[in-house]
Amino acid sequence: MADDLIPIGRFSRMSRLSIKALRFYDAQGLLAPARVDPASGYRWYRRSQAARAEAIRVLRAVDLPIGEIRDLLGDDDPELIGKRLSAHRERLRARLAEQERMLRFLERLIDRGGNLMSPEVTVKEVPPATVASVTLRVSLVTIGEAVQRGFGTIIGAIGTAGAHPIAAPFLVYHDVLDEGAEGEVELCIPVPAGTPGFREMPGATVASIVHRGPYDEIAPAYHVVTGWIEENGRKPCGPPREIYLNDPQTVAPDELLTEVQFPIEPGGDDR
Repeated sequence: MADDLIPIGRFSRMSRLSIKALRFYDAQGLLAPARVDPASGYRWYRRSQAARAEAIRVLRAVDLPIGEIRDLLGDDDPELIGKRLSAHRERLRARLAEQERMLRFLERLIDRGGNLMSPEVTVKEVPPATVASVTLRVSLVTIGEAVQRGFGTIIGAIGTAGAHPIAAPFLVYHDVLDEGAEGEVELCIPVPAGTPGFREMPGATVASIVHRGPYDEIAPAYHVVTGWIEENGRKPCGPPREIYLNDPQTVAPDELLTEVQFPIEPGGDDR
């Protein structure tokens, strides 16, 4: 049996997995060495483990999460394995469709000089409101799932209080999110005025524009509003808000309506 053992370096070349990756997959319970020297910690593998190593390499190449690889390789049922792979195939197709859509958006953005909308900014008064809210710390990677979960939490709290939503939900960006930074966002759903246990949000004068289309194509709306504020000599005085005017569960992405509001100091001609 000892003749069948292969040092980790040779097994790495055979499996096309780096030594670092082999150590990682061992720690994750995916591919344990056949033998570990108790004194030096050096690792050996068996030739028969090469097939499992190749399966792991291919599954990681198609972005299957570690936990799902562990479940898949632990299954003995070919039908269940097929279902897991089919589910991941659908995720990859959805991701590809999303990336293609974003490339088309980028092409339109470049063709139109960075502006995909006419500058239809309005100034209006937003009245005070009682809101059920929760503040989350998120990144660009986690915001989608966090917002979905957070609004679910708020809906539950509203129901527990015996209240009900009375207006569209919205999001307040207390920080700027970018590729390298997390920030705080506040999820809000308006409820009847004075409902106990919920916070009062003050009114504001806002510069506003409505974006039509997918949420991840909303950046030009921000450009238009901030440009309008600067060009008209107005001063921002609070974090921007996104008000979700229709339900992504019932309308297509191209039909989504999102109002972007920037609080500004009162003044000028706000008619």
